[in-house]
Amino acid sequence: MDVVYRELPPPPGLEALVACAWVSHDGPVRVLPDACVDVVFSGGRLRVAGPATTAEEARATPGQHRVGVRFRVGAAGTALGLPAGELRDLGVGLDELWGRATARAIEDRVARAATPADALLALIGGLAPRLPAPERADHEVRRAVLALNRPGSAPDVGALARAVALSERQLRRRFEAAVGYGPATLARILRFQRFLRLANAPMPAAAPTSAPTAAPSLARLAADAGYADQAHLAREVRRLAGLPPSALLAAGAGPAGEPAA
Repeated sequence: MDVVYRELPPPPGLEALVACAWVSHDGPVRVLPDACVDVVFSGGRLRVAGPATTAEEARATPGQHRVGVRFRVGAAGTALGLPAGELRDLGVGLDELWGRATARAIEDRVARAATPADALLALIGGLAPRLPAPERADHEVRRAVLALNRPGSAPDVGALARAVALSERQLRRRFEAAVGYGPATLARILRFQRFLRLANAPMPAAAPTSAPTAAPSLARLAADAGYADQAHLAREVRRLAGLPPSALLAAGAGPAGEPAA
C-alpha cells in the first residue's frame, strides 16, 4: 500500500456514517478545515479530531504511519454518541468518549499490526462494532449539508430549514449536535474545500498543435468556487488556513474531507 496518503472506501454497511478510511505518512502535515471528524491513530494513541475552523499542524510520528477513519459531514454526533459541537477545534483521546478499556483494546490491536494496511484494518475492525446503526443518522441535517455543498448555494438558514421541514431553531440545534457548528460556518468550509478541489483538478489536455493550457487564475477559481471575488477568496483562505491562497497552493495543499459530499 502506498503510504504517502491514501483513502479507501467506507466499510460495507457503514456508508451512511463513514466517509472513508485513510493511511498517511509519518511526517508533519498541515491539517485544514474540512467539516469532518476523524478517529486517528497517531503516536500510539487514538485521538478524535473534532470539526475544525482553523488549520492545525500535526507533528511527525517518526517510523509510525497515521491511520484514520473519517465520518461523513453531519454523522459524527451520531457515531460518537455526543454533540459534535463539544469537539469543535479540539483533539481529544478516544478514551475520554468511550472509556479507557474500550480505547485501549482498539489501540493495542492497531499497535500490533505489522503494516499500515493491517493497522487500518485493525482500526476499522475495532470501531465498526461500536458504531450505532446507520439509520440513527440525522437525515434532515444530511439533506441540508448536501444542499449547502452545491456551487452557488447561500447559507439562507430560513430557506434551508423549510427545505428539510424544520424550524430555524431546530435546524441550528441539530447542526450543532450533528456537524459541530452552524450552517453558515459549514457553508464557508465547504466552499473552501471546493476551491481546493478546483485548484487541484487535472488540467485538460491541449491539442497537439495548441499552446499548453494555462492553470486557472485565482480570480477564476474564486468565481467558480462561489466567492464574491478574489479578495473575498483571499480573506477566507487566510482565515481558515492561515496562509494566502497562492502560498497555500504552492505548499501543495489539496482537498480533504468527505470525498462524495
